[in-house]
Amino acid sequence: MRVDVLAAGPEALLIDLDGPDEVAAVGAALRDALDRGDLPGVVDVVPAARTVLVTAPGARESLRAVRPLLDAVDPAAVPDRDAAGTVELPVIYDGEDLDLVARDAGWSTADVVRAHTEAELTVAFGGFAPGFAYLAGLPAPLQQPRLDTPRPRIAAGSVGVAGEFGGVYPRTSPGGWRLIGRLTDDAPTLFDPDRDPPALLVPGATVRFRDAGSR
Repeated sequence: MRVDVLAAGPEALLIDLDGPDEVAAVGAALRDALDRGDLPGVVDVVPAARTVLVTAPGARESLRAVRPLLDAVDPAAVPDRDAAGTVELPVIYDGEDLDLVARDAGWSTADVVRAHTEAELTVAFGGFAPGFAYLAGLPAPLQQPRLDTPRPRIAAGSVGVAGEFGGVYPRTSPGGWRLIGRLTDDAPTLFDPDRDPPALLVPGATVRFRDAGSR
């Protein structure tokens, strides 16, 4: 496993890896070590698509404990999904790009809905907006490019696909993902600043989508 450790300012390290599987393994190992108290001074471990950021404000020396842990990570290790839990999200499949996604997949719209609801997705990392989770594990035909022109306004709860990831917009915002549906009104809140943790979808969690109706 390729592991490049780079300085990210005086109080953080950026661990550069080959891909999402390596990020999942390294992120899980570092979070477990942090929970055990084996990384004194480290306050956060933040996974992304190809990197993991480790922050230790005011305690640069504590970052030295990270390297031995990295050397011991098994890149084939599967993180314990049960620890992060499973979230089911009900979706109405009437998205503006459902026909486009079906056409590019070579499927019917019913095939798209079936594949999306049968997939067991994993939260790889968060970003873009509070509560937005990048979901790995989409079937290959649903791994499609973003729109050529982003929309200036996408409604909160919109469900989309872009590249290798799926996602749900937690709030109204611009965006360029291909939209295949929307959460029902009674779906769980994706981001609540008064909740601990605020984000419903945390790294490592399993996400399943349930068909609550389609056109």
